[in-house]
Amino acid sequence: MAADDRERDRSRLPAGASATGRPRIRLDQPREPRRSLLPSYDPDAFGQFSERIARFLGTGRFIVWMTAVIVVWVLWNVFAPSHLRFDGYPFIFLTLMLSLQASYAAPLILLAQNRQDDRDRVNLEQDRKQNERSIADTEYLTREVAALRAGLGEVATRDWIRSELEDLVKELEESRSGDRRAARQHRAAGDEGDGRGR
Repeated sequence: MAADDRERDRSRLPAGASATGRPRIRLDQPREPRRSLLPSYDPDAFGQFSERIARFLGTGRFIVWMTAVIVVWVLWNVFAPSHLRFDGYPFIFLTLMLSLQASYAAPLILLAQNRQDDRDRVNLEQDRKQNERSIADTEYLTREVAALRAGLGEVATRDWIRSELEDLVKELEESRSGDRRAARQHRAAGDEGDGRGR
């Protein structure tokens, strides 16, 4: 009986490559996202936010607001009553605030520039592909026009037919006038022969 139990247990265990005992991975389903201790964010939304800030930092409105804030800050800390002043003459806190603003503005501006470079690269690639298609179309049309010209060189044009017909009309008129002269000469020769015979 013990041998039968062992055989039954073996038949239940998987054999081959799947016998390792690892959990089965389903390839027809996406993996579950991994847990991370770092905060997650949407890079596209953050990039758009940085572009908006960079656009604002590059305007005259920002310079006016920044100048107004600094002037109010300095005037308040110079002329306000001493118990309401929060930043004394060397204006250390103002320097700290300006440094903090600059330390955040620089990376945001660089991020916006990188996004703009990526867009420019994509646009440049699309323009290059469009130019290649235009050049290919132009070359194709040039070959077609050349083939049409070669084909038209063998086809009779209206002007050529007109000149040929005019040449034929001239030849016919010349041959008629030659026939008339010959007929006149023949008549004249016949008349002379008749006159001599009389």
